[in-house]
Amino acid sequence: MQFSLGPVLYFWPKAQILQFYREVADSDVDIVYLGETVCSKRRELKYADYFALGQMLREAGKQVCLSSMTLYEAPNELRELRKYVDNGDFLVEANDVGAISMLQEQCLPFVAGAAINCYNQHTLRRLISMGMTRWVMPVELSGQWLSDVLSQSLITDIRDCFTTEVFSFGHLPLAWSGRCFTARSENRSKDQCELCCINYPQGREVKSQDGTQVFVLNGIQTQSGYRYNLINQLPAMQNLADIVRLSPQQTGTFDWLAKFKANLDGNAPQQLNATDSNGYWLQLAGMACG
Repeated sequence: MQFSLGPVLYFWPKAQILQFYREVADSDVDIVYLGETVCSKRRELKYADYFALGQMLREAGKQVCLSSMTLYEAPNELRELRKYVDNGDFLVEANDVGAISMLQEQCLPFVAGAAINCYNQHTLRRLISMGMTRWVMPVELSGQWLSDVLSQSLITDIRDCFTTEVFSFGHLPLAWSGRCFTARSENRSKDQCELCCINYPQGREVKSQDGTQVFVLNGIQTQSGYRYNLINQLPAMQNLADIVRLSPQQTGTFDWLAKFKANLDGNAPQQLNATDSNGYWLQLAGMACG
């Protein structure tokens, strides 16, 4: 089983991003995803910066993937996507079907991100026929669902054609919108947002009237209020997931990577806190911790 770091989902200053990836280069993570996946207005790093980071990380022994946006709304965003598709060096994670279409046109392999609606064996096989070599299971699905799909006859005969990745740590990306909820929370319009999401490096908390953190606002992306954490499910994931994905956090990312690796065989279980969840994986309510 390998470990990956997904793309940074929050809007961090360029200096912070560069420092983070210098630490990634020195870590023992296997796979690194690079790119802005949430909002095209976040331009602290441009394509050339991500490409240079990819080259640096590859020299450090990491497998690098470039991640596409999840919601495309303007022609200039599609032009930026074309740079990722035509990069010539790195595998691309497609988080939008438009990206899949571009990659398929050029007969390029790709990773299907968790935002791609793949909910049955027929869709999974179709994606494989289009060039998918790795897929990230949609975050709201369960371990039992994954087991059932991978055991379907449509899939078992091509199981060696793709790898499976599971989002296993971090606030779950649940939805995207044409509107920016972070801007709206500051009474700003999306067009005059002044990039206020940079003030919330871990997103902006949304609490219910009883004080429960139900969501995290991250620009146009809505995330789970509780942090998803499958560290204690790793032994059961051994025959299902080829890659375990951790979503970068402002602090503690590499400590958690070490904890995950230490518990690969269940020898170092962790006591989860009150704001951790694993309900989706266990077929419980999403906010539950079983």
